Amino acid sequence: MSDGKNGLSYAAAGVDIDAGNALVDAIKPAAKATARPGVMAGLGGFGALFDLTAAGYADPVLVAATDGVGTKLRIAIDTGHLDTIGIDLVAMCVNDLVCQGAEPLFFLDYFATGKLDVPSAARVITGIAEGCSRSGCALIGGETAEMPGMYAAEDFDLAGFAVGAMERGAALPDGVADGDVLLGLASDGVHSNGYSLVRRVVERTGLAWDAPAPFADNTLGTALLAPTRLYVKPALAAIRAGGVHGLAHITGGGLTENLPRVLPEGLGADIDLGAWPLPPVFDWLAREGGITRAEMLKTFNAGIGMVLVVAPDRARALTDLLTDAGETVCTLGHVTEGAGIRYTGALA
Repeated sequence: MSDGKNGLSYAAAGVDIDAGNALVDAIKPAAKATARPGVMAGLGGFGALFDLTAAGYADPVLVAATDGVGTKLRIAIDTGHLDTIGIDLVAMCVNDLVCQGAEPLFFLDYFATGKLDVPSAARVITGIAEGCSRSGCALIGGETAEMPGMYAAEDFDLAGFAVGAMERGAALPDGVADGDVLLGLASDGVHSNGYSLVRRVVERTGLAWDAPAPFADNTLGTALLAPTRLYVKPALAAIRAGGVHGLAHITGGGLTENLPRVLPEGLGADIDLGAWPLPPVFDWLAREGGITRAEMLKTFNAGIGMVLVVAPDRARALTDLLTDAGETVCTLGHVTEGAGIRYTGALA
């Protein structure tokens, strides 16, 4: 055993355990505020406990999802705007869960960095807690990893893990048929996909992140960091009202690749591109990047963040329900015989 003279320590190697403990203390109030029925034990233990019976389930099936926020994180780091990237992380996971018909119950995060800055990390995780609160799930655990040599000191990465539940036999998609109506819910911008292309377009323009956004009354960086919309509560309300046969979260792959994931073999969809206005950010990206319509529809959400496949006789009532819940709803088209997505009209 060394006598300690000129000895090394974990802190000298770049890992500050005290900072990690300080972060846990800093985020405990935000995590506690997300508590919901079923939470038994959260931050501080070696694992987090959740009671499905206390959450109201009799014969539950668990559904799990994991995701990150892609290179949108690069913009958050470069601009220092860290307060909403956590909302993106939650949304990318829980919006997927609800497409299976599941209610998100709890969430865990993974935060890895080169050097832990407690105030900055707390801002990110407070955003995660905000996303959890908005979607009705509890933030019950996570991991903070300080990894010098793997990440630059100011850089960090995020991953999220969500678990939800539904009663057995309630899984979606179910019953999708020819003639079903496609209801589109508006997005809040680019959400969290396609940012490698977004950043390439911005690089081509020569604009700085703090320059005025050509498409919004804000700086470019702030406008592009608009958080992913959380569709959980309105979507669950629609499912419980009856008539929803499937949901598609429009992420990487756009409408072109995500909608077919909920359509049975042999069925496709006709979509009218003139049924909704193309948000200004996408018009700007298309013009500045010379991006074709096909590429736009396969890379970005193009203004539609979630699609509900609904029974024709329920379309009007569900549109009203979703509108009353604060969503902007449009009828995109219909499910049709013959595989593939067929577009008519123009993005405008």
